[in-house]
Amino acid sequence: MHIIDRRLNPGGKSLANRQRFLRRVRDVAQRAVREAAREKDIKDLGKDGHVTVPVDGVREPKFTRNPSTGVQDHILPGNKTYIEGDLIERPPGGGGGGGGSGEAGDGGADGEDSFRFVLTREEFLELFLEDLELPDLAKRRLAVVETATLRRAGYTVSGSPANLSIGRTLRNSLSRRIALKRPKAAETAALEEEIRALEESEPDAAILDEMRAELERLRTRSHRIPYVDPIDLRYRRFEPYPRPVAQAVMFCLMDVSGSMTEHMKDLAKRFYILLHIFLTRRYKHVEIVFIRHTDHAKEVDEETFFGSRETGGTLVSSALVEMKRIIAERYSPDDWNIYAAQASDGDNVSSDGATSQDLLRSAILPACQYFAYLEVGDEGGPRAGFVEHRTTLWRTYEPVAKANSVLAMRKVNHRRDIYPVFRELFSRNKAGQEAAAP
Repeated sequence: MHIIDRRLNPGGKSLANRQRFLRRVRDVAQRAVREAAREKDIKDLGKDGHVTVPVDGVREPKFTRNPSTGVQDHILPGNKTYIEGDLIERPPGGGGGGGGSGEAGDGGADGEDSFRFVLTREEFLELFLEDLELPDLAKRRLAVVETATLRRAGYTVSGSPANLSIGRTLRNSLSRRIALKRPKAAETAALEEEIRALEESEPDAAILDEMRAELERLRTRSHRIPYVDPIDLRYRRFEPYPRPVAQAVMFCLMDVSGSMTEHMKDLAKRFYILLHIFLTRRYKHVEIVFIRHTDHAKEVDEETFFGSRETGGTLVSSALVEMKRIIAERYSPDDWNIYAAQASDGDNVSSDGATSQDLLRSAILPACQYFAYLEVGDEGGPRAGFVEHRTTLWRTYEPVAKANSVLAMRKVNHRRDIYPVFRELFSRNKAGQEAAAP
């Protein structure tokens, strides 16, 4: 007997298998996610994505015989070297099972098959941020920008059948039937039973006619007063109303002078990616502003921000002035939650220190929710947390950071330190906010 199940698969039937698969290949998938993050733009990182997992990463273990032990019979056709009856020595070190490995190794990494897996946005971010502890920063304000949404606004006598309120309709129907004294079905049935019993005995013709007339009157009245009338219908009513939306803007400031290497820019990009994901998981609307500077600053797009190089000196105050101008023109602190991340190798004109400090204290930090300064160095430098020397910009920002918890500073030289540094920065900010809370 052959049984063919043609029932439709219920929704979420494969969810358990999907989660089991992700748990089994979690380490491989996590490495694939982080590799995919290098090729994505900052705005695209939080979207659904495809990751490629090697087939070896999804292969299940299985038991097989060890070819180097035991007695095994093989039938070999022979060739020009061996003829029937020849004895072949067993290869040393279990080499008898090496044929398959050799073939697999001949293909190399380029010839290896891969498994393409689609991750949802939540799965992608869970794998990407698994080793991070992101605190919930309080939203300081709501935006005046409003979005239209629907809310309940009572009932109406007309509308879509999908919005029909059955409870309210039946309530109106009952009130109307009681007010108009519509005969009840039980009352009509009792009168019919009484007439039937009277007909079986010796009835009085006058009484029987009177009862039949009453029954006809009740039936006529029941038909004249319907159980549910169109005037009883009530539909749920919805009306649009404006609702404020929490929104944030993320300023990315970076030194692009000749001293900034590709490794330093890569460290900065990874930090910007984490900050953007952090904000998009807490705010409905997030905008990004890219400001690059040498001895002068300008607002650019993301491709220009990370791609092109310029020559010239370094004047950090020019980036802060440009940020101040953009805030004044487009992002009022009363309407936006403002975050900033600055990446630099620490070089700056010594005479620019006082100007930069004054801009931070008077204009930038009072408008910001959080300002993170990331000083990037060469890959051969010391691990994060070791401050062997203080650069010009570090000495400029350090007294401001001690007096204002909104500014946080860290040094990073290695890619592996980006995640711990990001976690430490925001954990420190959270602690500072709790301490400052009344």
